[in-house]
Amino acid sequence: MVTELNIDADLRLGGFSLELSARLHIEGVLGVLGGNGAGKTSLLRLLAGLERPHQGCIEFGGSCWLDTSRGIAVPTHERRIGMVFQDARLFPHLSVAGNLDFAGRRAKGQAPPRDEILQTLGLEPLLERRPAALSGGERQRVALARALMSAPRLLLLDEPLSAADMGYRGELLAYLRDVIDSFRIPTVYVAHTLDEMTRLARHLMVLRNGGCVALGPVSEVLARLDLPEVSRRDESGSIVEATVVAHDPAYQLTHLSFGGQSMSMTGLIGMPGDRVSVRIFATDVAIALQKPEGISIRNVLPATITAIRVDNNLPHADILLESGGHAIRARLTRASLDDLGLAESQRVFALLKAASLVSD
Repeated sequence: MVTELNIDADLRLGGFSLELSARLHIEGVLGVLGGNGAGKTSLLRLLAGLERPHQGCIEFGGSCWLDTSRGIAVPTHERRIGMVFQDARLFPHLSVAGNLDFAGRRAKGQAPPRDEILQTLGLEPLLERRPAALSGGERQRVALARALMSAPRLLLLDEPLSAADMGYRGELLAYLRDVIDSFRIPTVYVAHTLDEMTRLARHLMVLRNGGCVALGPVSEVLARLDLPEVSRRDESGSIVEATVVAHDPAYQLTHLSFGGQSMSMTGLIGMPGDRVSVRIFATDVAIALQKPEGISIRNVLPATITAIRVDNNLPHADILLESGGHAIRARLTRASLDDLGLAESQRVFALLKAASLVSD
């Protein structure tokens, strides 16, 4: 389901200003990325009605939530928004069941089936506990369940994984994906890491100094070499949409195809004919001028260099390759760039280890 969110607003908070004008088509999850002070949380608070802009209007799903020119400002509780913050903000005096019951009563019979929410988030064993007896990740699962119990039209998630222990974040991310797939509620998701965005979001908005500097499908935004919010990260890379061709159970490999190219990755992923998203980290891509032979790397892809970005203050250079109609980022040392004499429009080979590819 695609839901339209139109926002044209000027929010001023002390010396900070968030100025946005965008027509957003939210299908699944819209990710919002940016550095500290970019305006991510301010955007969520604006959508929730917790901040009133100096001027502007907000429309969601055909409903007008705000229009300062007409004096319209729908209060937060009437917008039917579910919010999950960095800290769970559960009622400490209520059990897990009590927190969910409170949200359910406010939904006035419109909440999704409680049993489905409990099962999806694995909360049945925790119902009698109070928040103080829960781990950070468990509190976030309860906060997400409470948001769902409020029968929201829109979910706003403000870095929901930040309170979880590092070892638990992967598990909590899996729960989030189950919620998104099961309940299909349009979601605006704020995070610092590209890992969360690539595994959850369909579209990505990049904020900087209170303004939008990029907006589009995740794969397209990741291919922007001019965005430091994307480029200056260890996890920068690319997403390739591929089709499962076959499995090799003996070697535990999955063979894929995309744009006439063939590629293999470790693990038995999907079923033949399935579409899968494959994440390729820029630091795992090597470049050769000639097709190499007698090497262990299984994926050798003909490619063309479409862009090169060099910052002399950094040891590396970012390179954008086109292969099979997909953009693939590579990160090399500047020394390697110069040694190979790489230039835009040059035909090369991209080398990808099968073991380094990740299926989202």
